[in-house]
Amino acid sequence: MADAARAPGSVLMTADTVGGVFSYAIELARALAARGVRTSLATLGGPLSAPQREAAGRVPGLAVFESSFRLEWMEDPWDDVARAGDWLLELEERVRPALIHLNGYAHGALGFRAPKLVVAHSCVLSWWAAVLGGEAPPRYDRYRREVARGLAAASAVVAPTRAMLDALLRHHGPLPGGARAEVIPNAADPARFAPRPKEELVLAVGRLWDQAKNIEALGEVAPHLPWPIQVAGSDVRPGGGAGATPLPSPLPSLGHLGVLSPSAVAAALGRASIYAHPARYEPFGLSVLEAALSGCALVLGDIPSLREVWEDAALYVDPGDTEALRRALRALIDAPGARREMATRARARALGFSPRRMARGYLRLYGELLGRGPSEEERSPWRREHAARGAAERLELRETSGMAAAPPVKKASAPCA
Repeated sequence: MADAARAPGSVLMTADTVGGVFSYAIELARALAARGVRTSLATLGGPLSAPQREAAGRVPGLAVFESSFRLEWMEDPWDDVARAGDWLLELEERVRPALIHLNGYAHGALGFRAPKLVVAHSCVLSWWAAVLGGEAPPRYDRYRREVARGLAAASAVVAPTRAMLDALLRHHGPLPGGARAEVIPNAADPARFAPRPKEELVLAVGRLWDQAKNIEALGEVAPHLPWPIQVAGSDVRPGGGAGATPLPSPLPSLGHLGVLSPSAVAAALGRASIYAHPARYEPFGLSVLEAALSGCALVLGDIPSLREVWEDAALYVDPGDTEALRRALRALIDAPGARREMATRARARALGFSPRRMARGYLRLYGELLGRGPSEEERSPWRREHAARGAAERLELRETSGMAAAPPVKKASAPCA
């Protein structure tokens, strides 16, 4: 109950609508509501889908302010990022939250009145190094500067794994002396994901066009397995740039389920015996967590973040070794006892990543930040700069059923959501 006593009355949180961050934000907002904290959710990147709108409507006390501003990793985003900053500052004045929770980097440099927390869900630079090798090209120099600026002005920085936090600090430099850096793992509600009667089926879920997901490796091994491999998710890239290489052919050896609603994803995971995620880059892996809760045995890319989360509850393969992937999948297909054992281990570990645990971690950090408030360094001069520009081009908050609108989204470039 100590957390509840120190909890903020309300939080202004950002989330994009084009990746897993929205699911994370809804899960956290629901868990915070159970502890008496109201969330105002400012969405960016595109309109909410019907399932997203439905999920938001089920969170008690959640107020959604909707926009379509381009995200900082999208193609030519910086005018939109600046306008979104004006909008967020206006929202703070309007809803008067006790704390700002940013699920992106650049707006950490804004001079919010409330303490601001930046959560690192992904990063173009670390994605590039893990997937393509080497440093991101000069066209991402502005991104690099804006991310560093946002991190430097944050009251605290959180990542869902130590591996992601280490990558962030490696690519963007150490945080200022007064800033906190913590790991708070993501979560999924076990009530939404439950094992069902299992079928002879391997499943993968995610952005199929994103090279980090390594779906093409599954396409290579599928013809050599006795069970089908099905994939769910979009194979339509959101724009040119890093990670946006289209699937070849488009991998006819895989069964394409298309884009599924959250309930259909849960049903597919419940039926699948094995979940395959031979990722080259994965800061946490919400889809893996959902698969484990659904009773799937896990075959994962052997990368630090997935090892950190799953320890001995999965089989690991080098993302570049398709023969090792084939052998791992075949071993589980051929050994029902071992498959059930690995599924049991995965589900037991997954139950530890609960929404209640995630909320407890954030509430503790919120309380610590509220205890000291933002420093003068964290109160960036951007507030004055944005206020001056906003007087000339003020964005009107148009509310319809509790939602505020903004200009339409343009095409994206890099898959860092």
